[in-house]
Amino acid sequence: MAKKVLVVEDNELNLKLFCDLLRAHDYIAEPVRDGREAVARAREVMPDLVVMDIQLPHVTGYELIQRMKADSRLRSIPIMAVTAYAGRDDEDRIRAAGATAYVSKPISVMRFMDEIRALA
Repeated sequence: MAKKVLVVEDNELNLKLFCDLLRAHDYIAEPVRDGREAVARAREVMPDLVVMDIQLPHVTGYELIQRMKADSRLRSIPIMAVTAYAGRDDEDRIRAAGATAYVSKPISVMRFMDEIRALA
């Protein structure tokens, strides 16, 4: 059975790229353009993995990670942060917020898919 991946990304090109990559590798991609909808959508589809940008309008990826980890139904779902924040301190902060994995933008397609396979 195909694994479901919730993709939270406000940039249309990145959202399309991530979803196309996932679908090409037999995952079910569930796109979310607005971070304010991410927790409700996650509760609705119960994904095997969440791929999330950190720099989102209206709500930060940090806040979303914390909300998901505080939710008893969602806390066990791994979260992969995909972000332009590329410094070592950034990765440490993202992981400290609760992300399971971290991939910097611009992404390496091979690294992106390797992380997906490792988590879902």
